[in-house]
Amino acid sequence: MALCRSCNKPYESFISFGPTPIANGFLLPEQFTDEYFFELAVGFCESCHLVQLVNQPERERMFNDHYAFYSSTSNAMAQHFQEFAETTIRDYLPSPDPLVVEIGSNDGIMLKHFAKQNIRHVGIEPSANVAATARAAGINTVNRFFDEAAARDIIAEYGQADAFLGANVFCHIPYLHSVAAGIKLLLKPQGVLQFEEPYLGDIMEKTSYDQIYDEHVFFFTVASVNNLFKQHGLEVFDVAHQNVHGGSMRYIIGHEGTHPISAVVHEQLLYEEKQGLYQIDTYHTLRHNIERSRDALHDLLVNLKRENKRVVGYGATSKSTTVTNYCQITPDLVEFISDTTPIKQGKFSPGVHIPVRPYEEFQAEYPDYALLFAWNHANEIIAKEQAFGRDGGQWIMFVPRVEIQAYDLVRQP
Repeated sequence: MALCRSCNKPYESFISFGPTPIANGFLLPEQFTDEYFFELAVGFCESCHLVQLVNQPERERMFNDHYAFYSSTSNAMAQHFQEFAETTIRDYLPSPDPLVVEIGSNDGIMLKHFAKQNIRHVGIEPSANVAATARAAGINTVNRFFDEAAARDIIAEYGQADAFLGANVFCHIPYLHSVAAGIKLLLKPQGVLQFEEPYLGDIMEKTSYDQIYDEHVFFFTVASVNNLFKQHGLEVFDVAHQNVHGGSMRYIIGHEGTHPISAVVHEQLLYEEKQGLYQIDTYHTLRHNIERSRDALHDLLVNLKRENKRVVGYGATSKSTTVTNYCQITPDLVEFISDTTPIKQGKFSPGVHIPVRPYEEFQAEYPDYALLFAWNHANEIIAKEQAFGRDGGQWIMFVPRVEIQAYDLVRQP
């Protein structure tokens, strides 16, 4: 039986998605025969309430010099990270010469707001290509993985940090104990860790199983985050729910006993208990809901094919890899996936090998239906695609339920 990555106790696997490729592993035809697969399975630890992948590929397979995601491609996320930075500057940078460190800083989408105000900053980014993009934009970025050794190196060069930030990265890291130990060293006595990740409560409510893929080794609740960081003398003292990425939670953490615990923390813990997020039976129910969603989406696409309707995917996201492989969505059901990211265009989706084509091909000849893989950006996308709707195009949604929606009725789940 597998042992929990947080508390080292045995835990139970409750679902397997079967053999699954690297979510961001978009590839060329000559790479098909050597494509890597692993079993994508998820388990729940009743001891510390942590939901986690049973297996995760080596980190170098996921984060490397051809990583295919740049944060700055979304205007909505750019605005979100600007607000995140402004909140940090306002609330958590009291010293006259503060230092901000961000883990998984990507192309500098958040740190640039500190750089503009001449605030000392260090980005830690393991993917060489996006780290280079950040440095070219004037963001102080180190190309490495963060752990306790990295924390000591930062302290030696820059001193301790007032704020340590992360967005959609802590859930990627299986060795979180080394990360937490490094943060404990790196933070000043009044220093604050803020990080946000897709929230398990939202995944449960929306059956958004596409959040489950190789990079996301953890699916957090307030309880599981607190249980992990308390092992390192740190504690959650505030939380703030965010609407990004289909529903995320921002965890605000400090040295134990340093900050008063917000009432919002207690309220969220009560919500989690009432939702059954600390009980294995809840996850068996989630499995049944996921299986029903899978079958409904596959059946819908098969029926549309029988009617000779054209279906095109919209957004070659990491999350789409789980959906296409688990639901057996192949190129005969979805003609191609439209995406604006140059590094993905001309390649094929992981596993099922649906062509990824430039956005201009979507515009040139609208399909009958667009399968919205990037559903978490629905509001931004639908506002942009009014012409598709006026031309008679309709959207296929699968979160929170499988359904066809007219363009003027779509709302972000």
